[in-house]
Amino acid sequence: MQYKTENIRNICLLGHGGNGKTSLAEAMLYYTKGTERLGKISDGTTVCDFDPEEIKRGSGISAALAPVEWKGTKINVIDTPGYFDYEGEVLQGLKAADAAAIVVSAKNNLHVGTEKAYKYCQKKNLPNLFIVTKIDEENGDFMKVYTALRQQFGMRVCALTYPVIGNGKVMGMIDLLKMTYRTVEGTNAKDNPIPPALEDTVKRLKDELNEALAETNEELMEKYFEEEPFTDEEVQTALSVGIRRRALLPVLSCSNLTMNGLESILNAMVDVLPAPTPASESGTGVYIFKTVADAFGKISYFKVLCGTLKSGMTLTDSKTGLGEKFGHIYVMKGKKQTEVEELSAGDIGAVTKLSAATESVLTSGVKLEVAPIEYPTPNLKMAITAKKKGDEEKISQGLQKMMEEDKTFTYSMDPETKEQILCGMGEAQIEVLCSRLKARNGVEVELKAPRIAYRETIRKKVKVQGKHKKQSGGHGQYGDVWIEFEPCTSEELVFEESIFGGAVPKNFFPAVEKGLRESTAKGVLAGYPVVGLKATLVDGSYHDVDSSEMAFKTAAGIAFRDGLPQAAPCILEPIGELKVQIPDGMMGDIIGDINKRRGQIMGMNPAADQGWTEVTAEIPMSETATYAIDLRSATRGRGVFTLEFLRYQEAPANIAEQVIAAAKATE
Repeated sequence: MQYKTENIRNICLLGHGGNGKTSLAEAMLYYTKGTERLGKISDGTTVCDFDPEEIKRGSGISAALAPVEWKGTKINVIDTPGYFDYEGEVLQGLKAADAAAIVVSAKNNLHVGTEKAYKYCQKKNLPNLFIVTKIDEENGDFMKVYTALRQQFGMRVCALTYPVIGNGKVMGMIDLLKMTYRTVEGTNAKDNPIPPALEDTVKRLKDELNEALAETNEELMEKYFEEEPFTDEEVQTALSVGIRRRALLPVLSCSNLTMNGLESILNAMVDVLPAPTPASESGTGVYIFKTVADAFGKISYFKVLCGTLKSGMTLTDSKTGLGEKFGHIYVMKGKKQTEVEELSAGDIGAVTKLSAATESVLTSGVKLEVAPIEYPTPNLKMAITAKKKGDEEKISQGLQKMMEEDKTFTYSMDPETKEQILCGMGEAQIEVLCSRLKARNGVEVELKAPRIAYRETIRKKVKVQGKHKKQSGGHGQYGDVWIEFEPCTSEELVFEESIFGGAVPKNFFPAVEKGLRESTAKGVLAGYPVVGLKATLVDGSYHDVDSSEMAFKTAAGIAFRDGLPQAAPCILEPIGELKVQIPDGMMGDIIGDINKRRGQIMGMNPAADQGWTEVTAEIPMSETATYAIDLRSATRGRGVFTLEFLRYQEAPANIAEQVIAAAKATE
């Protein structure tokens, strides 16, 4: 069945992990007869958590689609992960959404995931409502969570329904718009008088709702002050307009197990959340927001931006200029593909065998641009090696393919340490990537902290001789140089010569320089590259027959190895510029932690978010290997940071000793 644009809703489920997003999607499908049974996360039978890794871990790691049909409207539910390692999946889901439902558990105080979800919506100016789940579970408390939402996000937060709980069960739901109390027993639903014991609570919630509605226009505000009732039409308009403008943040509630409250949620999604707005009145255009490239092939998830996409159409990739044929188009329900002939503007579908990448815009008869997704920067680096020798290429091939799916990790070869470096958002994401390498590519891997790229330099000036003399029948080898080594500020070796009287012929100067440059690749303390070194060839001698370029190159190397130990060599460690954004209340702990890591605080400035501060520090890179994990733990997922290489500086004696000892242990 093809749905018109005005009968489509694209709603992203957001929220902290464990708050009930996937169970809500499952309940919506079951309630609307989109599935024949109510799947459970614990059994691995939900529609949206179908990936083997999701089933194994009991939590979502990727965005999934669950189309729900209600009142002649198609609700494309986009279920997103709640754990921070999979933020990229959340951002892709949001790109296809026209509204969001932030799912909150009645059993807990507000989590950081709720705050983050709200910030996503705020940044995108995306209409959102809140759905409180688990209202009938032990320690569930709707009013506690509702109050916390109003304290956190302001008086725009207003309840549309109020759950009546008795003996740990949902007895019914009070509709605060209609002021009706509906109970459900089996398949029978009936309206009842509002219980007298709840009249005061309901009146307060109704007043808060009316005040929030009145804030949407002056006429309603006048009626509110004069205590005149609002008409149904006025309420509906105020709700729709207020939600679109983010002047209203409605709160609904439900039990994912008993389905109580689901009808009100579905009605709200259809009646007050916005339909998609076509990007153009002419042509056809689609946007690829997500790619799955597993062992079975490649599936591209897309949103129709304008026009009608029909099976067999060829659209042009605006990035590459290549034509892409949509041979078969599908709607997805979890992993289930249902082929359709066409999709209207605003609808979401999938296609196989496209070469276009995620975030590609494909069009015909129209030019469209879509702002790029701002993915977070991965900061947890691990060196990855194959357990079985010869499997290194499998790692590279597997990760390169996975990068088509996941834009929040990087993979590269460190040219200096020769290590393969995997950089991700956190431990869980990296564990999943390694697990998929084994499942999809048959390669087992090991992870360890990457080597730190130290440097060596000297602190005083010395003059040394390097002499190479060898006689072994026929022509011998003879090269003799005197070289002055001294500190300088250059990263590269600075080579000069001040030879007088032809002590060393000019044609041997390049050989001397080459010998020195090759020697700087491996310092005398721990084998790290030498920087900040100036070498001046000041004297030497040669033999008419036995001298050669190779002999002088060797002599220069001898001078290097003999001279640098006399020039007060030292270890240099890389220093990074660390910028951490944290809530003001956590600043003391974070600054203390930076100090423990030998960091130096350089400044503190207000961050973009009110009540947050950005702390800037200079910190040894060797002290930040686990910082991504530690900061997340210390701030309960709130803190974010960037770390960029700044410069090298002399390492303290105890650190230098550790570096040298570690180098000798591997010789």
